[in-house]
Amino acid sequence: MASITKIGTGLVAALLLTAGCGGGTQSDPDAAVELSLWTGFTGPDRPAYEALVKQFNDSHPKIKVTMDVQPWDAIGQKLPGAWATGQGPDLATPNFDPGVLFNYVKTNSVLPLDEAVGTGDGKLNKDAFPATVNTAFTIDGKLYAAPANVATLVLYYNKQMLSAAGVAEPKTADDLVAAARKLTKVEGGKVTQYGISLADHSTIQMWPILQWMNGGDIVDAKGCAVIASPASVQALQTWADLVTKDQVSPVGQTGADADTLFSAKKAAMEINGPWAAAGFTSAGIDLGIAPIPVGVGGPVTLASTVPLSVGRQTKHKAQALEFLSWWTGKTAQAAFSAASGFPAVRTDVTTNNAAVAPFAAGLPNARLYLPGLPSSAKIDSDAYVPLIGKITRGEPVQASAQAAADAINKITGCKS
Repeated sequence: MASITKIGTGLVAALLLTAGCGGGTQSDPDAAVELSLWTGFTGPDRPAYEALVKQFNDSHPKIKVTMDVQPWDAIGQKLPGAWATGQGPDLATPNFDPGVLFNYVKTNSVLPLDEAVGTGDGKLNKDAFPATVNTAFTIDGKLYAAPANVATLVLYYNKQMLSAAGVAEPKTADDLVAAARKLTKVEGGKVTQYGISLADHSTIQMWPILQWMNGGDIVDAKGCAVIASPASVQALQTWADLVTKDQVSPVGQTGADADTLFSAKKAAMEINGPWAAAGFTSAGIDLGIAPIPVGVGGPVTLASTVPLSVGRQTKHKAQALEFLSWWTGKTAQAAFSAASGFPAVRTDVTTNNAAVAPFAAGLPNARLYLPGLPSSAKIDSDAYVPLIGKITRGEPVQASAQAAADAINKITGCKS
């Protein structure tokens, strides 16, 4: 950093006049208002978000949004303190897990958006959002975030690997189990090809889908644990055995690990969202995309939506709300969906991008992970993730599930 000891007092005064958190300073009242936006969109879908921000800036000369892309864990470490002290960005996606929003509401760090809700241009058309979005972002009757995106998970598979093994696209839960076994290759005691690439931490959760397929769940509507129910335990036992005994997937993978394994053509299948498609295609995979296979629990997948919130202490509330309204508008969402492969965040917007269809088709049957629970992040980190880690390393499923249930009920305060 250059020394400031030789800067003249006049220049210092000028700098002080022009310093600030946004545009429109005393020296230039007509300057564009500058909004800072922190996001964790570091993956292959990043260009689609950046293009949308550029489109907004090009069409709004009086507002300039600067998108600062950081790893999710970095945002998680810096944003709480930054927003609590009023030093943070005007806008941010706090986490890919909507449940984290409860923490920011509790610390009074995010701005309620209800004054911006309405119909037509320039408003947040809440009624056009999928029900899962409104469920995720409404706390105590107030809307605290707009959807940065909305997505569902599908089954990706390597067409060449399935064809070579004589395996058809899995349609049912039993098909998926059989395919995972048959597509796993072991030579000389070493796995040379995994049937499926499963992650259990630092990822959007995929294990709950395996439980839902079998009619199981983690908690009920009251927040009481049902993870030790027969349907849940049966599903967990099936997949724990597949990992520990049949070696269909490595143990202890992060989401990035799971993606890398599939991209490297060392795994035949993976459960993931639309953000992964471009990377898999660029890796040279002859990519197949299928709905999550259907089990006794009926058609189901996981719904994913990232909250986009306004810091409560922003000095540019009107402009921040204008940006959110534009971001979730029809024109912007049609462009974003076409570019990213994500479904639009509005149910009244469709695109001609065929790659979007499998993800949009899953929305009616998509479920949020631990929806509406203020303690969802703690349940995930202290109970669910440790449970999957234990059973995939050979610990008894029934006992581990019961221990997780006890931990969940202690966290939520459930007395049943």
